[in-house]
Amino acid sequence: MKIAVIGGTLIDLVSYVDKMPEYGSTTRANNFHVACGGKGANQAVAASRLGADILMVSAVGNDIFGEMARENFIRNNIDTKYVVTAQNISSGVVVIIVDDSGQYNSVFYPGTTTALTPEKVLNAADDLKKCSMFVIQLEIPLETVYTVINFAVENKIPVMLNPSPINENFSADMACKCDFVVVNEIELKVLTKMPADTRENILAAGKYLLSRGLKNLIVTCGADGSIFMAEDVLEFVPTLKVAAIDSTGAGDAYLGCLVETYSRTKNILESIQRASKYAALSVTRKGTQDSYLTKAEFESFNEGF
Repeated sequence: MKIAVIGGTLIDLVSYVDKMPEYGSTTRANNFHVACGGKGANQAVAASRLGADILMVSAVGNDIFGEMARENFIRNNIDTKYVVTAQNISSGVVVIIVDDSGQYNSVFYPGTTTALTPEKVLNAADDLKKCSMFVIQLEIPLETVYTVINFAVENKIPVMLNPSPINENFSADMACKCDFVVVNEIELKVLTKMPADTRENILAAGKYLLSRGLKNLIVTCGADGSIFMAEDVLEFVPTLKVAAIDSTGAGDAYLGCLVETYSRTKNILESIQRASKYAALSVTRKGTQDSYLTKAEFESFNEGF
């Protein structure tokens, strides 16, 4: 069965520098490239490269970036039946600066991500009902996110929510309707309005969400691995230690691998372990989607590991 990814499609404009520019300064870049991105698109591409059958529900602009994004979906074997072309609004972009340590800063212009309205999503209702799982993020309007969650609950379809980029107005109650919520420490802090700067605080914030009805919580902690929490379950999952070149898109690599693995195995711990490894490998390559391994590449690595 297909996995539906309902989310944003953007274009990444990436510059590589030795050191992050200071406020008001100009820094010469060592390299620059344009690539397809957006959290929804990234997660869809990662999952598809690992073998998942993906139905993408998104919006792109009637411009060269929109054409580029659509062609990229097709190249990655993603069903674009419900990738709509929005009129009178440009495709969304992310301007990214990556320093020599692999860390990055970015600026996000939403563009056509705002055009993915509840009505456009519900146009796909018949095909969405046939999907085994939904994957959603917060690059699209909150009204649309809420519509997707309620639709999934009504039709008993599991939802994996990645509340990123985090929005202070996003409802924790809506998040707790989802089967899985995957957050980093900052997203957990904003979602719960509780501190998440130490492991003790992360666990307290996680218990708060579980007490409000959330079934499964996964907190990604970068090089410190992941924490999985459910009722009467607490697991710490380490990650690979690697030399990072570019960390952009690592969280989306994690999500894509997580949903692909879980859709096959229904084993969440195995899925987290595999996703942690896949995301770690992605930061050893430059780019976002360009850094995502194919199924054959990932299996080859696992055989030699």
